Amino acid sequence: MYDKITVQDIKKMEEEIEHRKLVVRKEALEDVKEARAQGDLSENFEYKAAKQYKNQNESRIRYLERMIKTAKIISDESQSDEAGLNNLVTVYLPEEKEEVTYKLVTTVRSNTLKGKISIDSPLGKALLHGKAGDTVKVKVNDTYSYDIIIRKIEKTMDDGTDELSRY
Repeated sequence: MYDKITVQDIKKMEEEIEHRKLVVRKEALEDVKEARAQGDLSENFEYKAAKQYKNQNESRIRYLERMIKTAKIISDESQSDEAGLNNLVTVYLPEEKEEVTYKLVTTVRSNTLKGKISIDSPLGKALLHGKAGDTVKVKVNDTYSYDIIIRKIEKTMDDGTDELSRY
């Protein structure tokens, strides 16, 4: 399976890879070298922690490189009157009797705690390409779905400041 990402996402990942290779890798190797110099490695917590940090960094580099290689690049453009990537969408939840605003983002930028909803999530799929005034059905699974009403769509530009998720 592939992730849907934008050109901006790829640039952000490439910047992180470069930083990890040029800065973090050197720091991690130096930490391992210093900890190794302290003597007995079998009971050296600093050595184990330094090795673990080094391995986590290398794992993150491999993960990002694999994601770039296998990703499907999508456009973040949408019609002027429909919900698209990086747009703020205000919805009314009839069951809760409240309005909530979400930002539609790619999977690598999703963060539900900050209101950033992936376009691959059930809610994101329902909102994508919807228009203000539409009632859309959010299909959670085969047996449960619910309706929401799109109240407002605000077009925003992707400035690249959203952090990539670290899953």
